[in-house]
Amino acid sequence: MDRNFCVRDFLSGITHKDAYFICRQDQGLPWKEDGAERFIGRNDGCSLYEQKISVTDTKEHSRLYRRIRVVLKTATRDGEKELCILTNLTKTSANAKLIARLYRKRWTIETAFQELESHLHSEINSLGYPRAALFGFCVALVAYNVLAVVKAALRSAYGEEKISNDVSGYYLAGHLERTYDGMMIAVPEEEWHIFKNMSEKMFADTLVQLAEKVNLAKFKKHKRGPKKRVPKRHYDPAHPHVSTAKLLKG
Repeated sequence: MDRNFCVRDFLSGITHKDAYFICRQDQGLPWKEDGAERFIGRNDGCSLYEQKISVTDTKEHSRLYRRIRVVLKTATRDGEKELCILTNLTKTSANAKLIARLYRKRWTIETAFQELESHLHSEINSLGYPRAALFGFCVALVAYNVLAVVKAALRSAYGEEKISNDVSGYYLAGHLERTYDGMMIAVPEEEWHIFKNMSEKMFADTLVQLAEKVNLAKFKKHKRGPKKRVPKRHYDPAHPHVSTAKLLKG
């Protein structure tokens, strides 16, 4: 889980229930060293360090956690060059490299849910029955699996890096949505039966052959620029802030 959930009482409660977590450390979390930081090694071009720390909750219960500091090869889009991960997993359960890999998987899950919401409209905006909302979400999940197969075929044809960095999932989903109805009219139903009898390998090879004909320029991703820092407000005693309610009252 991300650093928004890095609350000492919450982490302590998880440990109290004999459960385990991997959580990114929030800068505001109070903690104390319980041992020197040690260099563990490198993983995917990143340097890993580990140390024991102590965190005391509001009920004065002290818990020992492992703090894994990952020095990134390249900074995140927010300009951060390292991230710190807390866990109560033992070293015999998971070493530092495994924990770092598991935490990185969280981003892929969040990206999937973002695509489900923004690209495949998994959330119904209008009022409806709970079962209808659940059904709509499940339909979006099936559509996401279809889209994942399309992306896999594109990766096989053009490479992982190009598809991840340059191809927009939003444009892909929109293209499939717009083209589907027309294909159902233009292509007779019996023409689709050929795919039903294909072996998995033949089907995969066919998808790659079709992917090689895709014009990727139509689905180019428009990357967001760097975040602009919000200028800090300066308090001027000569011009103090006055609420609208006070002005109206006066």
